[in-house]
Amino acid sequence: MSTKELLVSQIDTLNQDELEELYAFVQQFLATREQEKRRPGFLERLGRVQIEGPEDFAENIDLYLSGEKSISRLVSPPS
Repeated sequence: MSTKELLVSQIDTLNQDELEELYAFVQQFLATREQEKRRPGFLERLGRVQIEGPEDFAENIDLYLSGEKSISRLVSPPS
């Protein structure tokens, strides 16, 4: 038996109140699934991230992380 056939056979055993409860559950499931389809994924959200830093930041990230280079030295204090 396919999954759909198994579901139908189980649904046939439900009374009217149980069918209404199941229908509400299915509607909620479908609405949640639609919302998840519209929500941007992790990589899409990550692509929107913007940072400010020195021109060589990506090239020398290891130096910035280790402290050999400092971003604070590049930022002038406010006047």
